Amino acid sequence: MANSASRLTWKWTKRLLPVLLGATAGYAYYHFIGCVSGSCPITSNPWSSTGYGALLGFLLMPWTDKRSPEKVDGQKSKFL
Repeated sequence: MANSASRLTWKWTKRLLPVLLGATAGYAYYHFIGCVSGSCPITSNPWSSTGYGALLGFLLMPWTDKRSPEKVDGQKSKFL
């Protein structure tokens, strides 16, 4: 049971880590580069730059599993 729980935790960590890194990068972009005049729609507000960073982290996340396909009855599965 503990093994499946740790696998589930690792699975969600791998999916949330790029989102959190993107959100951090978005806020860092606002903080260090940002738009002083307030006319830039994304970088003038920390909430929007953090949200866009999280969205980019989500979209750039690797969606494929690099493990070899599991074998079913000695043959490779067509769906993996």
